[in-house]
Amino acid sequence: MLFYVLAFIIVFLILPGFRIVQQYQIGVVFRLGRIIGTKQPGLNWVIPYIDIVRKIDLRTVTLPVQPQKIITKDNVSVDVSVVAYYRIADPIKSIVSIEDVMSAINQIAQTTVRNIVGQFQLDEILSERETINNQIRTVLDAHTEPWGVVVSVVEIKDIELPENMQRAMAKQAEAEREKRAKIIAAEGELAASEKLAQTADVMAAHPIALQLRNLQTMAEIAMEKNSTIIFPAQFMSTVQDIKNFLASEKK
Repeated sequence: MLFYVLAFIIVFLILPGFRIVQQYQIGVVFRLGRIIGTKQPGLNWVIPYIDIVRKIDLRTVTLPVQPQKIITKDNVSVDVSVVAYYRIADPIKSIVSIEDVMSAINQIAQTTVRNIVGQFQLDEILSERETINNQIRTVLDAHTEPWGVVVSVVEIKDIELPENMQRAMAKQAEAEREKRAKIIAAEGELAASEKLAQTADVMAAHPIALQLRNLQTMAEIAMEKNSTIIFPAQFMSTVQDIKNFLASEKK
């Protein structure tokens, strides 16, 4: 008889009270509807049929927020998708203060993204993502703190622009590249003209330098095996001077 009593106690009173809590979880114990404490990871025992253990996952959760259609400050329609990372810091608050943590954060994240991104112009959204991410995270963290949740990271994942805006931005980028190319070419022409002016000053001070340059040019043309050679006018005057000199010597 004693054996049956012991077996009944073990099977129906002791064994049903064991609960296993995983390393990444914490157990919140309800006794007759009231929270009496928490259970740490490992093997725990509670009063069966009276105590209920709710296991709360403490790992960081990745929450992708569906794309939101937003009108920017400069009246451009864009689709912005965001991903948020959060974790439960207070298991008791996450059970008592809110019914569904993930659904609540998802809804508040959609509203926050629309409100904050709509305060920026399109160029600012594309260039200042880090600032926008920090503002969204700050607002979400303030809303979720009473729920025992900490929002650690918020990142803008993708920004979709209308096709006409993409074409306009492509034209703008092309125009910027052409502008830079023209500026570089103009700077090159300016530098070349300055060097040519310096060269002209040197040749004006030393006329023989121009003749030497003409001879060098003729030598370069002769190396190409051309059948026609064009003599500069300056060189022809020099040849005429030489002929006059030789004629005067013969007399």
